Amino acid sequence: MLCFVIDKNLNMISYLQVENLKKSFGDLVLFEGITFGIDKDQKVALVAKNGTGKTSLFNIIAGKDSQDTGKITFRRNIKIGFLEQTPSLNTNNSIIDEVFHASEDIKDAILEYNQAIETDNRNLLAKSMEKMDHLQAWDYEVRVKQILTKLKIDRYNQQISTLSGGEKKRVALASVLIEEPDLLLLDEPTNHLDLDMIEWLEKYLKNTRSTLLMVTHDRYFLDRVCNEIIEMDNSFIYQYKGNYTYFLKKREERLNAEEAQVEKAKNILRKEEDWMRRMPKARSTKAKYRIDNYYQLKDVAAGGRQEEEMRISVQSSRMGKKVIEIKNLNKKFEDYTILKDFTYNFTRGEKIGIVGDNGTGKSTFLNLITENIPADSGTVDIGQTIVFGYYKQEGIKYKEDQRVIDVVQEIAEVVTLGNGRQMGVKEFLNFFLFPFDMHYTPISKISGGEKRRLYLVTVLMRKPNFLILDEPTNDLDIMTLAVLEEYLSTFDGCIVVVSHDRFFMDQVVDHLFVFRGNGDVKDFPGDYSQYREWLTKVEKEEKKESASGIKKEPARQSVGKASLTGLKVKLSFNEKREFEKLENDIADLENEKANLEKEISSGTLNNDDLIQKSNRIGEIIKLLDEKSDRWLELSEFV
Repeated sequence: MLCFVIDKNLNMISYLQVENLKKSFGDLVLFEGITFGIDKDQKVALVAKNGTGKTSLFNIIAGKDSQDTGKITFRRNIKIGFLEQTPSLNTNNSIIDEVFHASEDIKDAILEYNQAIETDNRNLLAKSMEKMDHLQAWDYEVRVKQILTKLKIDRYNQQISTLSGGEKKRVALASVLIEEPDLLLLDEPTNHLDLDMIEWLEKYLKNTRSTLLMVTHDRYFLDRVCNEIIEMDNSFIYQYKGNYTYFLKKREERLNAEEAQVEKAKNILRKEEDWMRRMPKARSTKAKYRIDNYYQLKDVAAGGRQEEEMRISVQSSRMGKKVIEIKNLNKKFEDYTILKDFTYNFTRGEKIGIVGDNGTGKSTFLNLITENIPADSGTVDIGQTIVFGYYKQEGIKYKEDQRVIDVVQEIAEVVTLGNGRQMGVKEFLNFFLFPFDMHYTPISKISGGEKRRLYLVTVLMRKPNFLILDEPTNDLDIMTLAVLEEYLSTFDGCIVVVSHDRFFMDQVVDHLFVFRGNGDVKDFPGDYSQYREWLTKVEKEEKKESASGIKKEPARQSVGKASLTGLKVKLSFNEKREFEKLENDIADLENEKANLEKEISSGTLNNDDLIQKSNRIGEIIKLLDEKSDRWLELSEFV
């Protein structure tokens, strides 16, 4: 049974009450006794491991599914918007039909107004503007256009049936936001959005008047949007009045307190068990309270966390000196250029993130370097020892009747761990939190997050030394992501990651390939947050110059901007030597910073050493900024 306490403010207006909810599938109880409430203006995230029923709970709240027992109560007359993880849209509709919720008159007036502008029809424009005024449709038209534009939806008359899964998700999100509901229910809203869209959505939800309940694995998103976290854990619900960072701190405190309570109960229990053994059979009534207390202690002592934490420790294949050498690679689709004379030599231990707008060729690039699709020209020379582990965006492919165990047994019966120990596949599945009673479950019956975790198992079982991860964070829970990040940080092969999860990118990668469209790819020496910070700085400088009307001779070309002309095209001999030295200096400073951070977090330093090393980290960060900026200036002419 579940325990949940809410500290209610009597002035709060309740929008949603969930009481004693239970859902099961056959003998499997997904959750039971779920009780919580959402008040007006709250922005709440639901956090739980995969398989605990987050999506099922959302579907029940939204009326898409039914509970076994329990009650759901909404405030009367509130408007509810629900974004499903996999939206169901009317495939016969056009995009504009799907996202318009206003009256047909308003819709017709807006479409007529846009047609008049596109065709430069002055008579139609005057007529349509009069209609817009009469129907008070201007605000609605602005909201529709703003949201569709920010989500990069511009072909309003395109049929839903012709859209990809990601495009459908964006249309569904636009449809929900345009309606401006009182209560927004969002299930993984950042899936299939690029980084620009996520940052826009983050600001939109932070400022919206709608009350929010959502599930997301994007930790920066959680931190910046939500003011409350609800955690489902081991059939209990816990509530944290703060953002994701606050949740992590308080969750750790809770787990430590629970563990201390269990340890204390175990220590007392040992004494009480000795007393129970020595007690005569005809126990006095006076001792009954102690006997009852013994059984209560026994329950508490057995109440520790039962589940194992997932750990990733898989042996990778030996990697030789040669990794992948790419020379003058070109790829076009009809008139659109994906790569233009791209040259790069991968080295062992590199961790590269790939960012760019949707459609700029990120996934195509991955298929080119793995030779899944041919290049138009140029070469991809793959070292003989390279073993790819390719985690694809579309996820695991399985036959309808396949069970969890069948998929892994097709690859191997035995897996070698990082320490050289061998493990049978059944034990290995258990290692990845697939307990023995799940091994013979059909894959079609497990959750989306569990399918992604199983897919990760199948990729790692092949002992790759070159990992390619295309949107690996979709549908993985936050706990699994943290474990995956830890594993990748110690992986000694190569890693190439395409992800819209900014936190994941910051944890894993050490430099970026920025896809800017039309075959233009730039190498940025830093993680995603550093890239955004640098880009924002450049854009501010350009705006300042534009506003002053004074054009400076640019020292460098900003990432994400069009090519500049009239600049020098190659480095001098001294500049080449400076460029090479900067690369070594940046690497040395990064290593020194990492070692200092490790020493500071060890807890072994006295106050003086702690202050000294903290000050040095500040100096290193300043030096890194200066050297990285100079490296970027020179890199444009290499």
